[in-house]
Amino acid sequence: MLAATQIHPVINVSQRGSFINLRNPANVASLRFRSLARKVGFVEGAKTIKLLSSVQKRKHIFVLNTDGHPSVSMSEEEEEETSEVPILNLESSTFLSKWSPPRYLWRGLSVLILAGQVIVRTIKGKIHWKNTLQQLERVGPKSVGVCLLTAAFVGMAFTIQFVREFTRLGLNRSIGGVLALAFSRELSPVVTSIVVAGRIGSAFAAELGTMQVSEQTDTLRVLGANPVDYLVTPRVLASCIALPFLTLMCFTVGMASSALLADSVYGISINIILDSAQRALQGWDIISAMIKSTVFGSIISIVSCAWGVTTLEGAKGVGESTTSAVVVSLVGIFIADFALSCCFFQGAGDSLKNCM
Repeated sequence: MLAATQIHPVINVSQRGSFINLRNPANVASLRFRSLARKVGFVEGAKTIKLLSSVQKRKHIFVLNTDGHPSVSMSEEEEEETSEVPILNLESSTFLSKWSPPRYLWRGLSVLILAGQVIVRTIKGKIHWKNTLQQLERVGPKSVGVCLLTAAFVGMAFTIQFVREFTRLGLNRSIGGVLALAFSRELSPVVTSIVVAGRIGSAFAAELGTMQVSEQTDTLRVLGANPVDYLVTPRVLASCIALPFLTLMCFTVGMASSALLADSVYGISINIILDSAQRALQGWDIISAMIKSTVFGSIISIVSCAWGVTTLEGAKGVGESTTSAVVVSLVGIFIADFALSCCFFQGAGDSLKNCM
């Protein structure tokens, strides 16, 4: 076998003035494909030659193995060219696949996007009135009991503190005015919003989170219904409408419980409390309380719905979204209360002069 391979180390075949080295197996393959091209036609031969030319561009090294059979290996330059590019692409794709924005960032953006969608859909009149009425009943009448009970005990607790201190100073006629201003400007809207956030906001987040995990929102899209119109907008409108009325009711109950406690325990007449409150209060105090309640209701509903529709990881994610929605809603209520108080009552300070 070795002697046969050493006979004719170089064989040149002349074809139209060109020489082909048969030592290179690629040239042998070229000769066979060219003869085949003449038989099958010009078009197929052109495709074959084009394929062959791409093969000839590669540099091959033929080496005899120990058993005498040739083996083909690629050149080092070609190996570097073919190996470097996929490695770079793999590294970049791995880096991008592992990177994801922080959860709080895209949830905060989802709140803004959802608020914009609700405003646009409400202006266009695309409101699901049946769901809105159902949510309004849920936020309003079904929350009255716990809101009024909370307002009554908060009012009595503040009455204990104010009556003791003002009685020692001889300012019995100012007790009603101080209680009325405190309830109308701060206590009633904030306490009502806290109760609604704990009761309704958590329910909104849990419901929408469960629907998102179980892919019910995707089912609404398949059926042609917009989840924002069907799920989010009714809840936002119900919260913004119901909270001002709940605030007024809590203000009334809080003042009534304060007056009853002052009359029955500390001997200060109810007429003195109510007359002082009437002289201290102004129309803007009640309007500001309703504006605050509307803003707080929008914060509770939008944050809860946004946290619900961005829920992940099954039942565990639903629980985390519910807890986080309530916490973020409370923080938003306190921040908004501070900002609105600075805007509404920056120049106030003469309200108690009338009840001294």
